[in-house]
Amino acid sequence: MSNKKYGLLPVYTRLYKKNLNMLKLGSVFLSKDYFCNMTPPFLSLRQAMLSFGGRPLFQDVSVYLSQGDKVCLVGRNGSGKSTLLKLLSGHLEVDQGERFVQPGVTLTYLPQDLPLPENQTIFEFVRLESQEPFLADAMIDRLGLKGDRDMKNLSGGERRRVALAWALARGSDILLLDEPTNHLDLPTIQWLEQYLKDFQGGIIVISHDRAFLEKVSTSTLWLDRGHLHHHQKGFSDYERWSDQLLEEEEKHLGRLETRLRLETEWLHRGVTARRKRNQGRLRHLMALRHQKQERLGNQIGKAKSVNLEGNWGSKLVIEAKNIHKSVQGKPLIQDLSLRILRGERVGILGPNGAGKTTLLKILLGLMPADQGHIRLGKTIQPIYFDQMRTQLNPKETLWETLCPQGGDQVWVQGKPRHVFGYLKDFLFTDKQIRGVVGILSGGEQNRLSLAKSLAQPGNLLVLDEPTNDLDMDTLDLLIEMLSDFDGTLLMVSHDRDFLDKLTTSILVMEGDGKVQEYVGGYQDYLRQKITSPEAKSLTSDIKKPLKETPLKKQPPKISYHQKREWEQLPTLIQTLHQDINHLENQLADPSCYDRSHHEIGLMGQNLEEKRQKLDALETRWLELSEVIEND
Repeated sequence: MSNKKYGLLPVYTRLYKKNLNMLKLGSVFLSKDYFCNMTPPFLSLRQAMLSFGGRPLFQDVSVYLSQGDKVCLVGRNGSGKSTLLKLLSGHLEVDQGERFVQPGVTLTYLPQDLPLPENQTIFEFVRLESQEPFLADAMIDRLGLKGDRDMKNLSGGERRRVALAWALARGSDILLLDEPTNHLDLPTIQWLEQYLKDFQGGIIVISHDRAFLEKVSTSTLWLDRGHLHHHQKGFSDYERWSDQLLEEEEKHLGRLETRLRLETEWLHRGVTARRKRNQGRLRHLMALRHQKQERLGNQIGKAKSVNLEGNWGSKLVIEAKNIHKSVQGKPLIQDLSLRILRGERVGILGPNGAGKTTLLKILLGLMPADQGHIRLGKTIQPIYFDQMRTQLNPKETLWETLCPQGGDQVWVQGKPRHVFGYLKDFLFTDKQIRGVVGILSGGEQNRLSLAKSLAQPGNLLVLDEPTNDLDMDTLDLLIEMLSDFDGTLLMVSHDRDFLDKLTTSILVMEGDGKVQEYVGGYQDYLRQKITSPEAKSLTSDIKKPLKETPLKKQPPKISYHQKREWEQLPTLIQTLHQDINHLENQLADPSCYDRSHHEIGLMGQNLEEKRQKLDALETRWLELSEVIEND
């Protein structure tokens, strides 16, 4: 890219005229040599500030996008990510600051919900603003769309593919993409990953799909409480980097005995402490996968049909024998037999239109099979979380939504929880809990729907695309709660990271009615399929597998003192849970803030110490449980 075509950004020219040695951008000082060696950006936003209703959403925000940059923009739902993308695209104007686009550079902005005219065909719409009609036709074909279809009767997934085809067919230099993978199936997501990796222009993308961001991004922007943090590495380094920033912030706030410290403690506890507990949960998941593999008799690299012989009694959740199902003459399921036992976590994977939701409904007995037999356990109580989400009343408060009969208690998996403590687990503030649902962002409403669904009684939790529209903090929370769920999980998802962290096995709808079960998560499925011709194209997608517990190594013998410790730990853990709930309820009580700052600070410190001790005891119990099981 030559300076003759694009010219220099005006701020750089002023710098050269003033002959400054250093320039301050926000809180970062950069040398003049840095700008001399830097390619002029395609797009920039300098020291931007935007407020709604007098409250600043963010301030002093600067973004620079050059050719070849592939930037992921991350942050909690409601933090302003989509708004920032609108400012960069020019759809919103800043209250303060400057936006600049290099002359001759073209830009395409893809919002989460692109309006589609119902009176046009897909061909007409996608070709409308495309400078290269052949590119528009290629995108329509590659995304599996029928160009002559009217757009008034498209499904959610089809509408998203049309919007994506429209954005990519314009051939722009800059792509600003807001949740481009929502409602897309896995083959389409993988194709989009490769397309964006090969893209020669500049990209800023918002997505909750960790695997997608790891493949595409080369740098990271984190929008957190109105401040934008820059990192020169892709999303694969985000957790380490963000944890480091939060630890530095907590050290600073630890010197301040203010209410702000308490707010920040619960706000980020779910990000840091949750990750520390993941290792214990991972060991437990690996043990469950090993049990599943032994039951099915699968060998690595092979996927055998399940043996349904034997009496499993009260452990049975779902049994399917020789299931067949066709829709309009198209076979979706052919001769499927499987058994799901109590405590198992089964994922369902397949392209759009393969029949995943149909399979889900057949297994639950909500839709009849053409042939075969379905049997559910006698004590099974399903909780069904569909793609449409729970309907919420925008005039009700969050408190009323969770406690429609009044009171301040919500029952979660048979245990009472104070509504404030429970909703704070879902990252809501005191002010939001007392506020009405209608003022929440779309992502925050999805978070509330999830909280309401998970508070329902039941021992079989069925989730149809639960990760759509959820931010990463909420996904972490969802994974934590599902890992701790005592019952059985059955879930449809295209999120590879989500499946890897939760499932004991995956049902893959491979086409032509073939449904095959693979032990483990998504990476395990790829390893077992790697020898098949259709899976060879996926080998580049395999990353280092999760470290499994060695099965051949002789485990150490359990000592008397270790066994005694293991027996006493549940009582200690239960006591800590009660203490933590009591402290959380005290801090959630508005009258708490009538106390002195010093007293509130001590309560917050005590709460954090108990949480850290609980993490340590839970991890120790899992370690001892593993030794005892192998003894």
